[in-house]
Amino acid sequence: MCLIMEKEDGDVLLVPPTNFSAVEDNCIYRSGLPLPSNFPFLQSLNLRSIIYLCPEAYPEENLEFLRINNIKLFQFGIDGTKEPSAMSSSAITEALKVITDVRNHPVLIHCKRGKHRTGCLVGCLRKLQNWCMSAVEEEYKHFAGTKWRDTDLKFLENYDVSCIRHCLESIIYRYYGSKKRRLQYCEETLQKPQMTSVL
Repeated sequence: MCLIMEKEDGDVLLVPPTNFSAVEDNCIYRSGLPLPSNFPFLQSLNLRSIIYLCPEAYPEENLEFLRINNIKLFQFGIDGTKEPSAMSSSAITEALKVITDVRNHPVLIHCKRGKHRTGCLVGCLRKLQNWCMSAVEEEYKHFAGTKWRDTDLKFLENYDVSCIRHCLESIIYRYYGSKKRRLQYCEETLQKPQMTSVL
């Protein structure tokens, strides 16, 4: 999806990052790595959080944009190799916890090109939303284009959403079952991936 929107005053063009699309209207978005030319567009989304799925350091100009706009960065260092073992189930689960926490919305999910790592995370979210596997695969292939990977499709097929469902049910139970009415995460016995939160 490529949108170029011109503001009414005609001065600023709003150019989205590559492979940009809404996952859920007004709250969850996906794309490739934003460039400085995309910053005015990102400002128009009023983001609270960004989920970055690459192990490389976040670009300094992007970090400055996040600081100025008070946007929280969650980094999950998932290697971008073609090996099926490179996709970390625990990192995907931790990223899903960030995505499903409405306090982080609106949120942008991205890797370098918005294809494989982003596609796998969005695909796992779709499984959590009870999409059928053929629809999950179709969406993944749409954004990956001719570069789709069989290993990613196998990962999506094998990813077990029951762990994140259990965590979400625990949050809901603790919220509605408590007189304090505040959200609490149930700590799972999962190994935590390396995650960086800036700001």
